[in-house]
Amino acid sequence: MEDRVKQIAQWIIASKKTVVFSGAGLSTESGIPDFRSPGGIWDRYDPEDFTFQNFLASEASREKYWQMATEFYRPIKMAKPNQAHLAIAELERFGKLDCVITQNIDGLHFKAGNSEERVIELHGTAIFVSCLNCNKRYDRDEIQERILGGQKTPRCDDCGGVLKPATISFGQSMPERETQEAYHRSSTCDLFIVVGSSLVVQPAASMPLVAKRNGARLAIINRDPTPYDGIADAVVYGQAGSTMASILEYVKKGLGAGE
Repeated sequence: MEDRVKQIAQWIIASKKTVVFSGAGLSTESGIPDFRSPGGIWDRYDPEDFTFQNFLASEASREKYWQMATEFYRPIKMAKPNQAHLAIAELERFGKLDCVITQNIDGLHFKAGNSEERVIELHGTAIFVSCLNCNKRYDRDEIQERILGGQKTPRCDDCGGVLKPATISFGQSMPERETQEAYHRSSTCDLFIVVGSSLVVQPAASMPLVAKRNGARLAIINRDPTPYDGIADAVVYGQAGSTMASILEYVKKGLGAGE
């Protein structure tokens, strides 16, 4: 494993355009429950109840949605970036990161120090709430206060429209700008590093394939096997945090930044 860690570090040093693709494995290492894991949100709620169509359909569905969303937001609010987030932010600081494409909605890449222009949030963000009518954006904490104060289905101050966390729900269209940008970055990078993703949720999971088909090296760092391990140039099975911390140390030494 150490040889592969060193190899990935050498690729980062030599790379002109490194894209990091991050998934739920980063969030769980920061204490945020995985929706699909035992004890996760979908153990207590039925995902079918929370489609975008259901959210739009009735006040009762929206009330149930906000109940679930409020419960899920608590661990996000308390979470801190782990070693993987911090290592990825350091890569940006060293000029060795083209962008982060993330499936996560927790904003931890920003807390770690990545800049907004370097992070593409494919599945939206739980940190903000948006009006589905006029697109006004609210800080999530402001809306949480309203809910704790008794509002069960918050509405927009400006137009009275329905408010929803700025995440992508089942049945909701992927964000067009972010998806196009992610495909573009994937197709033009020379190194694509998957960190903490099982690579099963589409269309996001196809991006490593896009990168590989366009000539990029592919490295996968994940606790469990993924469908793309067979085409990867390097695979490391392990925790995202400790693995990325080790890679960063080798990168720093190679760049002469470790002294």
